[in-house]
Amino acid sequence: MKTTLPKVNNIQKSWYLIDAEGVILGRLASKIATILMGKTKPIYSTNIDVGDFLIVVNAEKVAFTGNKLSDKKYYKHSGYLGGLKEKNLENMLLKHPEDVIYRAVKGMLPKNRMGRKMLKKLKVYRGDTHPHSAQKPIAINVARGKYE
Repeated sequence: MKTTLPKVNNIQKSWYLIDAEGVILGRLASKIATILMGKTKPIYSTNIDVGDFLIVVNAEKVAFTGNKLSDKKYYKHSGYLGGLKEKNLENMLLKHPEDVIYRAVKGMLPKNRMGRKMLKKLKVYRGDTHPHSAQKPIAINVARGKYE
């Protein structure tokens, strides 16, 4: 038997829709990262991006366990002395709920060019609507743990 490697021209990329309402953030991010990397496909390869596109809706309705709303902090630095800024999770959910999911998934992807390319296939939206209806995404129920 010979091992067949996937060709870049022959890879079929699908679109999936995930509703984040009531799903715990870490579990959601790990499922998203798995699909973005292409690990759910039989043609998975580490050196070729075989992952699919993902649309996440209801980003503001993600669930958290424990005291994360008040205790979890997000940091950014301006590059100047004393330029460290921090926000807690509660403020981030009010102003930028898309960024919470985006950052959680980014931490689970490879830290190289391939990871940045995979992250561009993730589309996160605050409400129920999204502008990608022409791609006819397949709905995935992550709350029950069923995905392809």
